Amino acid sequence: MAIVLLFSVLMFGVLGYRFIAGYSWVEALYMTVITMATVGFQEVRPLDTEAQIFTVFLILASVFILGFAISVLSEYIMGRNSLQLLKKKKNKNMIKKLSNHVIVCGYGRNGMQAAERLKAYKRPFVVVEKNKEVIEKYEGDVVFVEGDANDDEVLKQAGVDRAQYLIVALPDDAANLFVVLSARQMNGKLFIISRASLATSQKKLFLAGANKVIMPDKIGGDHMASLVVMPDLITFMDKLSMEGEHTTNLEEVAIEDFSDQIDCNSLRDLDLRKKTGCTIIGYIAPGGEYIINPEADLQLQPKSKVIVLGRPEQIRKLNEMFHID
Repeated sequence: MAIVLLFSVLMFGVLGYRFIAGYSWVEALYMTVITMATVGFQEVRPLDTEAQIFTVFLILASVFILGFAISVLSEYIMGRNSLQLLKKKKNKNMIKKLSNHVIVCGYGRNGMQAAERLKAYKRPFVVVEKNKEVIEKYEGDVVFVEGDANDDEVLKQAGVDRAQYLIVALPDDAANLFVVLSARQMNGKLFIISRASLATSQKKLFLAGANKVIMPDKIGGDHMASLVVMPDLITFMDKLSMEGEHTTNLEEVAIEDFSDQIDCNSLRDLDLRKKTGCTIIGYIAPGGEYIINPEADLQLQPKSKVIVLGRPEQIRKLNEMFHID
């Protein structure tokens, strides 16, 4: 902005002296530069009244804009952390524009996996991390807020009041508990998903305000044991990839995405199998009730959802046919 303003004043002065005072282009440039620089050199030739009035306005504009430009450029040139300041300002501006986004607290193994999945689905998210080395390593791919997630001001910088989801993936259960408690106080509508290492921490996290509590170690152990008991079934379930929009086999779709385009009162009316090749394997009622393998005559209710299974190309066809984002 400082450079643009300087260039604009320079052009303003050159054009003014060229057409008001009748100077040549070189003389107009010379007069503009010595006027903006306030060096006190003599005019090329005496100015008439109109040119003198123009010069007064040019001097006033030059003083303010030149002073502004010098202060801004000096800050960027002389400041040792100018690049970091620019990045932080850019991140702050990006975060201020976000709403209904996801906040991920902690960029360890679990936080990184969560961020990768969100990135694959193109969901806007912000990561709160206090380790500077981690931030410097990954800041090109992820928007970070540097600081402790237990600090309310840091959560505010991440836009917790405008966020839709909060994923708390810190390694310490006590730290996760404090983050959940603070975030719930700042945003009552926030959907909070917290990590837990100990079974005794689950109840406390729910009481603090978490909507879901995930125990990665328990899930990993169950998965490994299941591979022993029923290996083919678990391998098949692993094939139901949900890595991103081009490889997903499962899709969650709101009924409104269908009802806005076709008249559908039941699952039979949707007829997704014939239209797209996809199969409806689940139904989520407005109250949160889950129905697995619902009947075709099941009556659809507003604000409900269906879970759809299909190959990646079938899912893409579904999204394109019904304009699903």
